[in-house]
This record gives sequence, C-alpha cells and structure tokens, in this order.
Amino acid sequence: MMTLDEKFKAIGADNAPGQEGRQKIDNLDSMMRGEKIAGVLVDFSHGDVDAFAPTPGSDALWMQGYQKGAAQAYTQYRGSAEIAQGLAERLGAFTGRAIAADSELIITPGTQGALFLALGALVGADTKVAVIAPDYFANRKIVTYLGGIVVPIPLHYGKGQSQNGPDLEALERAFKEGVEVLVFSTPNNPTGVIYSKESINKIATLARQYDVSVIVDQLYSRLLYSGESYTHLRACESVPKNIITIMGPSKTESLSGFRLGVAFGSAALIERMERLQAIVSLRAAGYNQAVLSGWLDETPGWLQERIQKHEAIRDDLLEIFNTAGLITAKPQAGSYLFPKLPPLDVDITLFVRLLRHQAGVIVTPGSEFGPTTHDSVRLNFSQDHDNAVAAAKRIVSMVQRYKK
Repeated sequence: MMTLDEKFKAIGADNAPGQEGRQKIDNLDSMMRGEKIAGVLVDFSHGDVDAFAPTPGSDALWMQGYQKGAAQAYTQYRGSAEIAQGLAERLGAFTGRAIAADSELIITPGTQGALFLALGALVGADTKVAVIAPDYFANRKIVTYLGGIVVPIPLHYGKGQSQNGPDLEALERAFKEGVEVLVFSTPNNPTGVIYSKESINKIATLARQYDVSVIVDQLYSRLLYSGESYTHLRACESVPKNIITIMGPSKTESLSGFRLGVAFGSAALIERMERLQAIVSLRAAGYNQAVLSGWLDETPGWLQERIQKHEAIRDDLLEIFNTAGLITAKPQAGSYLFPKLPPLDVDITLFVRLLRHQAGVIVTPGSEFGPTTHDSVRLNFSQDHDNAVAAAKRIVSMVQRYKK
C-alpha cells in the first residue's frame, strides 16, 4: 500500500499543462546549442482564449447570474435546477438518450472536477481500473491517488484511421481478470483519435457483459473535422449498468476560465458524486453556472467557423511535421497533436525545457499521458494561426539541433 507521501509524489505537477514555470534548469547556458530562436512565445500546453475567444454572449449570461445574487450563488450542490433542466434537454438531444435533470446530471467545477468525482464514486483501495494509454494525464494520477490499480490498455493510433482505437482484446482480458472500472476519452486526448462506432459498441457490450462501470470523457465531441462522425457510448443499444459521460464548454467554446463541467449518467453514481462534491467544493461557482444556459445553443454558424479555423491550423502543422519526418497522427477531432520525436542527445524532459528557454515554445511531454509515450510531445494547436505555424517550425529546428 502506498504511503500518503508516495501518493502525492505520483500525482506530480511539474510537467502538467500550465505548469511551465516550475521547469527550471541548472547550468542552462552550458546545455544550449546555437543561438536562441527568435519568435513570439507560444504556449501549446493549453489553448489560447485570446486567439479563440469565449462564445459570444457568455459575459452577458454571467452577469445575469451575478445579478440574481444569492439565488444563483448558493445553488444545490449538484447545480441550479433551472440550468440543469435546460442542460439535460440539450445534452440528451446531442448524445441520443434522454437525461433526467433531477437525478442523472451534476454541474461541476470544470470537467476535471467531474472526473475526480466520478472516479471517487467508483474507485477504492485496490480497485482495478482500465486506463487507456496514452490518454488524459489525470486519469492515471487520480486512480493512483485513490488507491486503485491502473491496468493500462494500449491505444492504436497513427496507423490509419481504420486501425485506430483501443486494443479490444487487451480490454476484454482485463475485464476477465477483474477490472471494475474503465476510464477513457474520445476524442482521445492527446492524439485526437475518435473511437469508431464498432469500437464504442464493442466497449459497451463488454462492459455490460462483465459488469464494468465506464467513465467516458467526451470533452471534444463537438469539434469534429471534415467527414468525421461520432458515436455516443450512452446511446448504444447495450448500455453498461453504470456509466458516466463527462462534457463541458471549456475547450471548444473557450470557456475554460469559468471552470464548468457537466457529468450525466447513472443516478446512483450521480448521487455519490454530489455527496463527494458537497465536501470537496460544495458546487460549481454559482454565478458561473449561468453561462451554461447558452451552451449547445450558440449563434448559427459559430461552431462551423471555429471547426474550419482549427482544421486549417491542424493541416498546416501536420504538413510541417510530416515534411520534417516527425511521425504525427492526424487528429480526427479536438485541438491536439502528438508528434513522436526521433532519438535526441538529451532526454525528452530536458528537451521540453530547452524548447521553452531557447525557442519560446511550451509543450507537454508525452510521459504525462502514458508510460510508453515518453518520446512524444503534446501540442494544443488552438492558437493564433500564424504564431502556431512559426512555433511548429521552431520545434523542427530544435529537433534538428539536438537530434542524434
């Protein structure tokens, strides 16, 4: 059993997105090769809400919540009943299955809050949890902190869209060997892979057959690129007994500063999540909840324009990396690229820090997302287009500079 100190050490924060200020290097000058590369600092560890502003009218909706005063500031622990009702209707229509607003939905402090509550509702000491690798960095860390046992399941990506997806044979073996919970994201963070309809239906069938609870993070399920389709697990014919779907407006809609997330699914799990939220954070910020009134109901054409702009950035960055010989899966959705770097003369952690200090580019090391992707880096390309292109070229120059 891990000690408390070991649990916190396993969580780690130095290399997590947005924590670049922690990345210090002793004797930096002696490790640098060549001159610094000039350019605007680009932080690929998260999206740029100045380049892609929050959805129109979100400030006015927030003000409405503020003006309601205590009635909005002190909502139920699971969120404003009025706002939840509208969310349940829109999310039910979007995901293909009705949601009972009073029992199957909770508003949380960001999707990160929803993830912690969902895992906290299901994971105890020695609970076996299937975690896709690579996948969102917090999945493994939260499971470890809660005392669970991480059972990694390989994700195939970069081999052509028809071959992308989780190793379903490995997943079924894990279920047979006592895994009780599965957690994953689709579109996948960090690769941008969308699980196919066949994969989603197979996961749903296996989870029901082996009585496995499922937490699915669908944060980027609206930001789908040309020709792509999406299958919601909760809408499958064979639905797991215990399932939680997590969504939120922080990424596609650039509302990350409001810290809003939504989880919906099995009523028994939502009740557990509410009880946990009541002692962790009480509720999502009351005034901020009002912004959710406009989510999934934006100005016509707004989402399509945002997708087109992101797709254009994606394609330009892919061309730069592919031309340079950096293996990079083509994202089907979301705003992440996950290029694999060639062997370097410095370890990847040091290279990430050198990128920041020498090239003005911040990326997240692949080791955050799984034990086998230490030679990759993740970029959130929701940035100013020209700045992103220039920064990608600087990454290539740095790879060439430090390549073995």
